Parts: sequence; structure tokens; C-alpha cells
Amino acid sequence: MKYSHAEYAPVFKALSDETRLKIVEMLSCGEMCACDILESFKITQPTLSYHMKILTDCGLVNGRREGAWMRYTINVKKVSAIKRFWDEITSEHRDCICNNVEEAGKCES
Repeated sequence: MKYSHAEYAPVFKALSDETRLKIVEMLSCGEMCACDILESFKITQPTLSYHMKILTDCGLVNGRREGAWMRYTINVKKVSAIKRFWDEITSEHRDCICNNVEEAGKCES
């Protein structure tokens, strides 16, 4: 599998925030209006917009305008790609980055 670590770093950075992680979990149940997401947190609308921008910019979440409100969904294709990436980097394989490390496993105590 060919992948770029740089492509996935923003996703993991986005998920490093507790509020954004909770928002992703909320969206796993289906599309939600920003107003409904906002009711679940003790944050302002501009703060929610900030979090949603990070989630949409990294590709985890899709947003669409409906009148005055935004509606959000999980980007299923991106989540699948992230799962494949995670499986790839956390399992031993022929093209593992550790194979490029000179004298891997030969450290002396």
C-alpha cells in the first residue's frame, strides 16, 4: 500500500482534541445539524465552527449548508482509508519503515 504520513497527520491531530473526538462519535449515528451538536456542548457557536472547520479540512467530516444551518456527516471513504492506513503502519510488512533504519535492532545498552 502506498500512503503518505503527511496526508494522515492532520486527521490524527484533529482527533487529539476531546471535543472533536466526541463530535465524530456523535456523527457516527448519522447526519446532524450544527445546532444539535452545539446543544451537546458548553461551547459557543464560533467555537463549534472552529472545531468543525478542523474536522472538515482534514476530510473526516463533510458539511453542507441547509438554510442558515450547516449539517454534518462522517466522510465514510476517509474513515475507511484511515483504518487501512492504521492497519498498515501498526503491522509488520515488507515495506515497513523500520526496514529503512540502518542497523535496526542492533542498539547496545
